[in-house]
Amino acid sequence: MLKIFSNFWNKFKEYIVLVILILASLFALTNNNNTAVKNVRTIAFSSFAFFSNLISDVTSSTLIKNENDKLRRLNAKLMLQVNLLRKYGIENQELKRLLSLKSTVSYPFISASVVSKSLNTASNTFTLNSGKTDGVKPGMPVINDLGLIGIVYTVSDNYSMIRTLRNVNLRITVKDERSRVNAILKWDGNDLILTNIPKTSDIKIGDRIISSELSTIVPLPIPIGYIISINNKSTDIFNRVKIKSFANLTSVENVFIIKMIKSVQVNKLELNFFKKENSAN
Repeated sequence: MLKIFSNFWNKFKEYIVLVILILASLFALTNNNNTAVKNVRTIAFSSFAFFSNLISDVTSSTLIKNENDKLRRLNAKLMLQVNLLRKYGIENQELKRLLSLKSTVSYPFISASVVSKSLNTASNTFTLNSGKTDGVKPGMPVINDLGLIGIVYTVSDNYSMIRTLRNVNLRITVKDERSRVNAILKWDGNDLILTNIPKTSDIKIGDRIISSELSTIVPLPIPIGYIISINNKSTDIFNRVKIKSFANLTSVENVFIIKMIKSVQVNKLELNFFKKENSAN
């Protein structure tokens, strides 16, 4: 035991003596009432308190900074999760409406999702993830729960491309649901308009426009939009009627392709006619 103590003393005696002297000095300073000693004691304790507070502030600032960084990371992750849940909720509502629509229509439907959009002034087109293997053919109407989206015009094995309502190459025979007045729907690069409507026709702002049974492209009465303005130019015998589509083409993601073509030959004839008319214009 004495040997262990001796080894410990020989190894740390300088540190032990230093600690004893420091403790003795502190004891002497604490119990000495001399004015000079009091001043030294006050300065020493003030300096110790200052540096102690400084170290504490630096440590606290570092801890708070790290905690804030963790909270920001957590908030970012929660934001992404909330947005993902909102996306799922919106898609769920859209799919429920589509399923409700499907149960009310006797024609077979092909479900599809929009995988890409080409949006420009003249020719808006969508690419869908359903093609020949799913039974999709050119000329089939594409809808969602709000109304007509467009028409399929080219198909591959697993994908199809549609011309939307906002495509100058697509023209559809439509009619006023209230007055039964027929017209041609087209996209002029800026607006959806109805052509070939005489000024004497019974049409009003707010009238619903649906596809006409006279159309060889969309013979079903599918909702398209409603009239928002009627321009009566004195130099023209026809009205320029502007409509707003029910379906929001910029946000649509899920659609149904109606598995029907009224007449392939007549359908091609009408499409070719519109192509020739567009090239002439």
